[in-house]
Amino acid sequence: MGAKLKVAGLLALGAVAGALTTMQLTAIARSSYGPLPLEEIQQFTRAFEILKNDYVEPVDEKKLISDALAGMAAGLDPHSQFFDKKSFKEFRESTTGRFVGVGIEIGMEDGLVKVVSPIEGSPAFRAGIKSGDLITRIDDAPVKGLGMEQAVKRMRGEPNTKVTLTLFRKDENRTFPVTIVREEIRVQSVRAKVVEPGYAWLRVSQFQERTVDDFVRKLEDIYKQEPQLKGLVLDLRNDPGGLLEGAVALSAAFLPENAVVVSTNGQLPESKFTYVATPDNYLRRGGADPLKRLPASIKTVPVVVLVNEGSASASEIVAGALQDHKRAVVMGAQTFGKGSVQTIRQLSAETALKITTARYYTPNGRSIQAKGIVPDVWLDETAEGNVFAALRMREADLEKHLADGSGQAEAKDAARETARVDARKRLEEQAAKIKDGTLKPLPEFGSGEDFQLAQALNRLKNRPVMVSKTMTERSVEDKTEQ
Repeated sequence: MGAKLKVAGLLALGAVAGALTTMQLTAIARSSYGPLPLEEIQQFTRAFEILKNDYVEPVDEKKLISDALAGMAAGLDPHSQFFDKKSFKEFRESTTGRFVGVGIEIGMEDGLVKVVSPIEGSPAFRAGIKSGDLITRIDDAPVKGLGMEQAVKRMRGEPNTKVTLTLFRKDENRTFPVTIVREEIRVQSVRAKVVEPGYAWLRVSQFQERTVDDFVRKLEDIYKQEPQLKGLVLDLRNDPGGLLEGAVALSAAFLPENAVVVSTNGQLPESKFTYVATPDNYLRRGGADPLKRLPASIKTVPVVVLVNEGSASASEIVAGALQDHKRAVVMGAQTFGKGSVQTIRQLSAETALKITTARYYTPNGRSIQAKGIVPDVWLDETAEGNVFAALRMREADLEKHLADGSGQAEAKDAARETARVDARKRLEEQAAKIKDGTLKPLPEFGSGEDFQLAQALNRLKNRPVMVSKTMTERSVEDKTEQ
């Protein structure tokens, strides 16, 4: 993959929106560093002494330093981060698709943890936790004020230990506790089925270590049922990303050999690289190439890629590659816009820094960062229009987000924030008008009521598509990076 670049491993952190496509590079020693800002370092040392000696109660020295490191990283952009011993362990475990916890996909709403979906078969699923439940307390700690990662930390733990979640269920207007025994959770990142003769649906919910093998197995099952496959819907909606190698492999499954999938560009020489559709660019540990098991027709079968505002990072790489090579039609909504590379630099055996080192570019040289992938065909969420789209955050909505590197940055859109507030109010008013206080959620992806899937199938069959009449590309404004 190049003499100057050695990929030591690929790591990812799964989250509901905007997870990170991450690459870990081997550290390259440099002979010299610039002069240290001595005056500022002296200020830091003095502040450390004051906090240690004068604070109202004793302060742990290691915690002060750890918090300082965390603050330095967090002050740069939303994706740079300091990993202490516990968070680094959790980060590494997340790449396998296995972790110890309660088994829920979560988001944030009004400062509370919202259950997006319980993982089928998990302790949370068996305990009856439902999509839309709000977690107000984790054990004795109020959730209000906790960030996503802090909430995740509190819910994870050792196998066979208990955690009590206090839930507020809106449709029943009640608050109640649920005690759950933690266990190892295995996330299934690929689902697929033949939806009707000749046409199949394959969903990738996150890019993990096993995703490529699972992807190949699911496609093998599809071809056993439909040897003359006429069309495939690749569903990447709400896929927050994950391992870069998985994105390269999935793209390579559909593209000609050596086709460009994605490139990276940053300040360091080793951050400048072009990934192409070859096994050398997506096999981590050598061995047999699982894509070799796929039939040759996978390179030519018509494909529609479904995306939405929750499609981020690795899923944006796949959508952008297939779109630029005109290998697939991208349908849905403008994606999240997580187009930056995070590199893991270990500080010790148990701690590390995750820092942004490069931006991602599609084969045609388009920056994904803060822009995302604009679909070829815009779709609403339902036949009646959009229900939750305005509520979803995108990269450009995050504080301190990185610009796209072109000299233009997506507008800091106050109107979008106002629209999100208005949409939340409309949903609450709509729910209040319904007799039992419930609001009908969006149909499950891949179900018979999935409106966007139906439109994707119409496109594959050359039938009329109900294109959105209201959704448009988000604007950009001229802005000099500072």
